[in-house]
Amino acid sequence: MDIGELLSFKPEATPKRPHEDDIEDLGTTEQPRNRQEENHKRMKRIAQAKEAAEFTKQSEFSSTEAISGVAASLLDPELTEEQRLNILKYVESEEAEGEVLDEQGLKKLLLVFEKKNLKNQELRIKYPDNPGKFMDSELELHDMIQELKAVAAVPDLYPTLVELNGIPSILELLSHPNTDVAVAIVDLLQEITDVDILNESSEGAIILIDALRKQQICALLVQNMERLNEQIREEADGVHNTLAIVENLTEINTAIAYEAAQQGLMTWLLKRLKQKPPYDANKLYCSEILSILIQNNNDNRLLLGELDGIDILLQQLAIYKRHDPITTEEQEYMENMFNCLCSALMAKENRERFLKGEGLQLMNLMLREKKMSRNGSLKVLDHSMSGQDGRENCNKFVDILGLRTIFPLFMKTPKRNKKRLLSADAHEEHVCSVIASMLRNCKGSQRQRLLSKFTENDHEKVDRLLELHLKYLDKLEIIDREINQQSKTSNVGENDEAENNYLKRLTGGLFSLQMIDYIILEVSATSESIKQRVVQILNLRGASMKSIRNVMREYAENLGDDGDTDWKEQEQAHILSLVDRF
Repeated sequence: MDIGELLSFKPEATPKRPHEDDIEDLGTTEQPRNRQEENHKRMKRIAQAKEAAEFTKQSEFSSTEAISGVAASLLDPELTEEQRLNILKYVESEEAEGEVLDEQGLKKLLLVFEKKNLKNQELRIKYPDNPGKFMDSELELHDMIQELKAVAAVPDLYPTLVELNGIPSILELLSHPNTDVAVAIVDLLQEITDVDILNESSEGAIILIDALRKQQICALLVQNMERLNEQIREEADGVHNTLAIVENLTEINTAIAYEAAQQGLMTWLLKRLKQKPPYDANKLYCSEILSILIQNNNDNRLLLGELDGIDILLQQLAIYKRHDPITTEEQEYMENMFNCLCSALMAKENRERFLKGEGLQLMNLMLREKKMSRNGSLKVLDHSMSGQDGRENCNKFVDILGLRTIFPLFMKTPKRNKKRLLSADAHEEHVCSVIASMLRNCKGSQRQRLLSKFTENDHEKVDRLLELHLKYLDKLEIIDREINQQSKTSNVGENDEAENNYLKRLTGGLFSLQMIDYIILEVSATSESIKQRVVQILNLRGASMKSIRNVMREYAENLGDDGDTDWKEQEQAHILSLVDRF
């Protein structure tokens, strides 16, 4: 029971002790308690409480008994509020005493740690072929490492730890011949780099991480992982904790993602992903760390491509072409691999590797198989074909008969269930984006084959386009009403607020609407029959062409340059010319 509960505690109501006269009337022989004795005991309890409030300690009681006595004192109705607060302070100071490490204690710990380490090294050099001679010192060193974990509870002491040169001594043991010692060091590092602990002391976190980076911690961790045998449970845990250290460090300082990749972590991760079996717990963590490394760093994406990472990712995903993941963890692993591939394809060079590695063919097969991998393959297709760098992939997708795969998905959105985690809106967004990219990038015969799809079967795909247009136009109107009704935030500038509102509209359906309306403009410009059908349906539904023009003008204004201003200007001019012709 904690102190707050003690203060609010109310004892159960007990029957009143009968009055002496009542006892006599009832004819019972039971005698009342001696009043003097009662008063004496009561005064004694109050005296004990006052002693506790003055922070006097009774050595004859154990700590548990002392706290129990104070707790009982708190319940005494004669105590004033000030006395209760004093007792609470006393209890808190008692609980804290002897548990928190201070600067002097850390110095002693490090001194003993250094001595144990030195003793172990000397014995190992003296008796290299006789483990019995140095085994005891190794056990003592291992126990000392466990004691060092106390520093993780006091991140304010991290600057002292660095100042006393504790970091080089700790990291030195990552290369200890006994992997048990190295794994214990990994466990220690994982605790002291815990994000929640680092957030408690920003100064301590900065000093600690700078010291670790100077010692090239990622390179040392990778060297250690290369010698660990994951068939042994303790060493497999060591690999898991090593990856946790990298995750902790990159969350605090994103620059470490680049350093880690350059110091061998990217190579190790790709090598580990290739190993059998197809899935295990550490493989899942590897996929998460790889995703972190390449998510926002283009240099790391290029490095992944240079290390044949695109082929490795495709090989690992090929397993799920005809088989669904067995567990939810394995499903998460598969989704991580798809996300890694999407991130990697943001680099132009990797799109070429994806094309040569027959990634389009694999994604197309996955879409046809209707397994759980369909969702991820659709996202990958979208990333591989978008923008000016997706031209080759767009033309190739038409050549491998991808239109037969993508248009059935366009005409009918698959129902969402437990296995198909992609929402209907997300599915429609990716499909429309793929078709828009093909209309933007395909030339010659491939473009003609694509456009002919919109006139076949009595313009059924145009009907579907307008159905989606009206659906997302309604969604956007709801979002716009919400934005108009929301109160203005005083601490946000006008530009920031406008940007936040635009992002809210994009995620609320504007992006899908932009892709749909772009397709409408492109196909209407090539065929008079398609344009007539569009106008006819808009009139029937009480909608107007003006809404399409407004959406596309806004799209042109906010078009990103993707690092190429010439392409942006050409694309804007093209969109505005389509709007004028429409």
